[in-house]
This record gives sequence, structure tokens and C-alpha cells, in this order.
Amino acid sequence: MKTVTLALSFFFVSLIAMAQENSGVDITVTIENVTSNEGKVLAGLHTQETFMAGPGMQNEQSTVENGKVVLTFKNVTPGTYAIMAMHDVNGNNRMDYQSNGMPKESYGMSGNDMTMGSPSFESAKFEVGTEDLELLIRF
Repeated sequence: MKTVTLALSFFFVSLIAMAQENSGVDITVTIENVTSNEGKVLAGLHTQETFMAGPGMQNEQSTVENGKVVLTFKNVTPGTYAIMAMHDVNGNNRMDYQSNGMPKESYGMSGNDMTMGSPSFESAKFEVGTEDLELLIRF
């Protein structure tokens, strides 16, 4: 009887674990044109509420190898999101600016809109449904 109870317990635990694994989609982001291998690339997955307001819903970072970075946001639920990324060359975990207010470090976002002025959620947004996504971001 103990064996049956133990076997059923393992069965239910494995069902719960598998259900939690597949609760969302994966978003793989590739950045191919990083200007140097110094520092790291930081990226945040944002909703409209978190965009340009602080940390994202998920945040990832990676070292740069041969001017390329690949990051993956896992188990993202369906909805509307934007991704912002920056090359943190000096490793201080924030964007550095020149005296005239222009960024010193490279950055980019989903949608690849690089017009003058502050980035907007409208130009960077994309929809997450039920299938994994692959995005390319340019700095």
C-alpha cells in the first residue's frame, strides 16, 4: 500500500511540475552588432506600465562574445510587451550619459525604432501569443 501511495504521489508531483514548465512561451532575443566584447548586455521585458519606469517584468543579462548576445525570456504569458536592451560597457548596471544628455552606451529595443527622442512603448510593442518568439534587436 505504501508503494502505491508513493507512486501516486510522484505521479501527481510530476504532473504539477510539467504544468508549471509550460505556463508560457519563450522569447529569444538576438543582438548581433554589439560594438565591443567589454561589459555585458542588460535587457528587460516590459509591459506598458513598466516601460521606461524601472526594471522589467523579467530581466536578463549576458556577456558579449564576438559582438553577439543571445538572451531568452522564459515562460512569458500572452500579452503585449516591449524589450529594451543596453550595452553596459563599464558594468555599473545603468545607462551612462554625456554632458549633453545623449547616451554614452549603445541601446536598442524591440521594433528597432531609433528615432531621436525617448523610446516609446507604441513603437517597441509586440504581441505574445501561444508560440515561442525570436526577435532581433539592433543597437
